Amino acid sequence: MTPRPPSPREDFAAYAERAWPRLYRTAHLLTGDPRAARELARATLADTYARRRRMPRDDADFYVRRTLVRRYLRHARRLARGAGERPLLFHALGRLGRRQRVVLVLRHGEHLAEAEIAEVLGCSVGAVRSYARRGLSALGPLPVSGVGR
Repeated sequence: MTPRPPSPREDFAAYAERAWPRLYRTAHLLTGDPRAARELARATLADTYARRRRMPRDDADFYVRRTLVRRYLRHARRLARGAGERPLLFHALGRLGRRQRVVLVLRHGEHLAEAEIAEVLGCSVGAVRSYARRGLSALGPLPVSGVGR
C-alpha cells in the first residue's frame, strides 16, 4: 500500500507553521505593533489559503509576501492606530511613507534584492531604489547604543 499524498490543506498547514516566524517578524516591522502584526499575518495566511490552488508550490513565499505587503498597504492607517509606545526602530519607521517603509523592511529585514522587491510591489527597480534612498534619507542617523565602548 502506497502512502497517500498530503492534501492541500495539510500542505498549507505545514507551510504556514514554517513561515509564521518570518511572516510575523515582517508584519511587526511594518506595523510597529505586536497585536496588529498578528492580525496582519493571520489575515495574510487566510487570504493565501483561500487562493492556495492557484499558487505554484515552488513560489509560495513570493505570493505570501506579496499578499502581506498589499494587505499592509491597503490597511496601513487602520493597523497603525493605537500602536501606543513604540521602540525607537518602530517610531523611526513610522515616520516614513508606506512604500518607503515596505522597501526598507523587505530590503533590510527580509534581505530581498531590489528586483524581488520591485516584483512584490509591482513597480520598477528604479522606483525601489528611489523609495530606499528617500526612506534612508528621511530616517537620518539612528542612535546606536553601546558603539565605541
